[in-house]
Amino acid sequence: MSENKKLEQNKPEQSTTIFGRALLTGFIGGLVWSFFGVINYYFNFSEVSPRSFLLRSWLRAGWTDGWLGDVISVLLVGVISVGVALMYYMMFRKINSMWVGAGYGLVLWGIVFYVFNPIFLNIPSLFDLNVNTIVSCICLYLLYGIFIGFSISYDYNDTILKNNNTSEEKASN
Repeated sequence: MSENKKLEQNKPEQSTTIFGRALLTGFIGGLVWSFFGVINYYFNFSEVSPRSFLLRSWLRAGWTDGWLGDVISVLLVGVISVGVALMYYMMFRKINSMWVGAGYGLVLWGIVFYVFNPIFLNIPSLFDLNVNTIVSCICLYLLYGIFIGFSISYDYNDTILKNNNTSEEKASN
């Protein structure tokens, strides 16, 4: 009887741990993939960088064009990405597939480049961007979605599997 109480007490703690790791995954994913967005911009694979969306659309200060603008933009994308990971966690965490994450990344790309485009005054419309920008940004969003999606789903399903194995072992003893 006391073992069952211990198992019940551990379940909320483990779901909180999964949730916390999902949010951390979102933050790290935002940092990593927005950093690659900055690299794409510097090597002229893309006409836009994270600072184009987050800073240059609203601020005209000189520092937004330099390295400080890039660092602040990467950090802001990391913070925003926590919300993106939270949405994925709430909707798709139980689906352990890379393709769901890829689709999620494509949907995010469509939202940012098509739906939210009027908000970003500094960004040309989707049809005015060159092909290199569109392809490189789609690739970044695909990889970002796969990173977020597969990391969260794998962690969730792996933790559930470990909990089931632990419960079965204790029940057999």
